[in-house]
Amino acid sequence: MKEQGHPSQLIDSFNRRISYLRVSVTDRCDLRCTYCMPKDFKGFEEPANWLTHAEMARLVGLFVDMGVKKVRLTGGEPLTRRNLAELVGRITSMPGVQDISLSTNGTMLARHAAGLKAAGVKRLNVSLDTIDAIKFREITGRDRLQDVLDGLAEARRVGFAPIKLNCVVNSETSEAELARLLSYSLASGFILRLIETMPMGSAGRQFQAANLTQMGARIAERFGLVPALDTSDSGPARYWTAGEGAPALGVITPMSQHFCESCNRVRLTVDGTLHLCLGQEDRVPLGRYLREGADDDTLRQHILAGIAAKPERHEFNTAPERIVRFMSQTGG
Repeated sequence: MKEQGHPSQLIDSFNRRISYLRVSVTDRCDLRCTYCMPKDFKGFEEPANWLTHAEMARLVGLFVDMGVKKVRLTGGEPLTRRNLAELVGRITSMPGVQDISLSTNGTMLARHAAGLKAAGVKRLNVSLDTIDAIKFREITGRDRLQDVLDGLAEARRVGFAPIKLNCVVNSETSEAELARLLSYSLASGFILRLIETMPMGSAGRQFQAANLTQMGARIAERFGLVPALDTSDSGPARYWTAGEGAPALGVITPMSQHFCESCNRVRLTVDGTLHLCLGQEDRVPLGRYLREGADDDTLRQHILAGIAAKPERHEFNTAPERIVRFMSQTGG
């Protein structure tokens, strides 16, 4: 009989318990955000190498058996992958999964929000760097702002809550633009999270990160927000509230104030490669092993070996040239 659960096994050599898996279901995207992917990039993974939903669910199931509680589906843009709700259904049916969420750019959210909710997605993170249509096109290369706003409205209508807006910030980002975005977020009942840009590949290295520890505090004060007292389930984000307890503004600071000592996550790409750290090249080709015929016990051993080798921290500040892959290839 198969042993039920391996909750004590996913602990790395720095005593961090790995309970969060991010799964990139595709490296394709319908936008070309300047910090994420070069404008003319064509080096996408071949579809023949994409794991099927059944193969991906098998790997996710092993992680869940070994103690993962939270799963996030990412990309690229995950809603470009067909029948995504099928994969969501497979994951939500796994005993032990406490939370399944989705990161999306929102361009196709209006048509998929209801189906995702019905399939079991509990939370949404939507990438949105500006609510100015001209600036949106400059950043993304596409005129799709209204599609994103419509998607957000539909997601709210079908009952998603909370909805978090993820805004990537660099040294050239205007605080005035962030203030406009926060005004929109507050009026809509969303949570705005500002994220320091990271030097992922040549696309990411063309921008200098802004110090959001300082900028976040200035913007929060401008809107009369106060630091959140309960941050026990906030992950890497630090939040401010409007005084009623619910978060309104958060900052994620991998560059100015990293949180590697509490990192509880690993990433699985569309071809089944396990990445152990965004800012290192350590990886395990689980998808290759799976397609070579490895059984579940063998795959577990490869997972354990990977977790044991998880690096202590990223080196984005000391060796920014180390990571040549783009964010879209790894999964957000």
